[in-house]
Amino acid sequence: MATSDNKLADTDEKIFIGKGEQTAWLTLALANRHGLVTGATGTGKTVSLQVMAEGFARAGVPVFAADIKGDLSGISEVGEAKDFIVKRAQEMGLTFQPDQFSTVFWDVFGEQGHPVRATITEMGPLLLARMLDLNDVQEGVLNVAFRVADENGLALIDMKDLRALLDAIAPDGSKKGADEGEDPLASIRKAAQSYGNVSKATVGTIQRQLLVLENQGGAKFFGEPALTLKDFMRTDRDGRGMVNILVADKLMQSPRLYATFLLWMLSELFEELPEAGDLPKPKLVFFFDEAHLLFNDAPKALMDKIEQVVRLIRSKGVGVYFVTQNPIDVPDKVLAQLGNRVQHALRAFTPRDQKAVAAAAQTFRPNPKLDTARVIMELAKGEALVSFLEGGGTPSMVERVMVRPPSARIGPITPEERKAIMDASPVKGKYDTAIDAESAYEIIQKRLAGGAASAEGSGSEGGGILGQIGAIAAAIFGTNVKRGRLSTGQVIARNVTRSVTDKVVGGVVADLGKSVGGSVGGSIGRALVRGALGGILRR
Repeated sequence: MATSDNKLADTDEKIFIGKGEQTAWLTLALANRHGLVTGATGTGKTVSLQVMAEGFARAGVPVFAADIKGDLSGISEVGEAKDFIVKRAQEMGLTFQPDQFSTVFWDVFGEQGHPVRATITEMGPLLLARMLDLNDVQEGVLNVAFRVADENGLALIDMKDLRALLDAIAPDGSKKGADEGEDPLASIRKAAQSYGNVSKATVGTIQRQLLVLENQGGAKFFGEPALTLKDFMRTDRDGRGMVNILVADKLMQSPRLYATFLLWMLSELFEELPEAGDLPKPKLVFFFDEAHLLFNDAPKALMDKIEQVVRLIRSKGVGVYFVTQNPIDVPDKVLAQLGNRVQHALRAFTPRDQKAVAAAAQTFRPNPKLDTARVIMELAKGEALVSFLEGGGTPSMVERVMVRPPSARIGPITPEERKAIMDASPVKGKYDTAIDAESAYEIIQKRLAGGAASAEGSGSEGGGILGQIGAIAAAIFGTNVKRGRLSTGQVIARNVTRSVTDKVVGGVVADLGKSVGGSVGGSIGRALVRGALGGILRR
């Protein structure tokens, strides 16, 4: 039975997803209760993801999504009225209306999108250990390195900073018992050994793992200017949410780097965003494709962190939607947090497949009219079983629906279209040029070159004037900000760098002294509120 267009159009309160015997609506006020999109390869997961992303964007909600195959890039271009699209729309009582959405492309390698960078300090020892596949002993040494860097004002920005620091904390038998005059790094080595035995062999293993990561292209991810997460939280001139697409086809060649990178982004959102409570719609929706890579062989400490982030980030106004083939790819503790479900077809050719079908059926609220397990194996391409939260946050009964056709293009865009979008991007020029500021590597090299005395006189050990400011702030408010991952001096130094970079990129080349002075004042305020007061409130 056909339904009028107006009844099936997205509203300020809900998104139209599909239609069967009942209409499937995703309620915006409950969209930050997270979700799961599953199904075998070729069953329509990417189209469902695009339909949801379009709905959020129309509602003014910014979207972040990883694009594994390149197909999602079509959301940036006007859709085409192809026969099968028009036919599906008519079957639902819709009139197909082509549309396109403001899109920003990102790429860790900086090839098909704006570069995405983070500092070593921001990544933190837990996630970095996961990225490097370190064991417990090696992770312990990495934690020591971060602690020593924090206490000595050694900013860890890129790979060479971490390499230099690891070399500095490694024991040197030929200089055992030497003082600063004989060994410029004696104080750093002594500080490292005070936290336990740091062996040269363990440091060497970590260094080799860093080389593996560099060979995978991971070195391009670490550096400045680091990503400012507010650049994901944009709307366009029409009030629609910007769609941020991470080009991940090349990144997927390093699955552990991909999964850890996306987890870092979630962790940063969790750390930086203020509490928001229940909102009429999310501040941001985050689609995590190939989600099984996040959980494969993850140690307990990392699983605890993932569970914590998924459970608590809802209160920050962020909805997380995991996209994977089988629901059994997601651990039960995380699966329990995912209230909005879209299940495409699964095939039961093996015992594991049969287990996945049974598990998927059991996660839905039963519908007396449906044999859920049987229907999962019968679904055609573009069909799905859906259950979205309703009312007081309870899941609706599972329904079999045909997913609506997207309004934007289905499939990848051309290189010329991508270039045009990047040239018009709101962040064009902000991240495209790397900045190599003075950090741990440069400071350690000065010491080794015999410049310790002049470095102390100029305050270069703490990063010049920024290090002095950081030392003062650290003395007053404590050395650790952001749960032991970022020292106050480093927060200030990074914010100053970003502020000055933004001014230069924007074409406003003001007096440098005035820019730095003003930025430091603002950075101190932000660092103290986010660090000291934020920590007090969290505790």
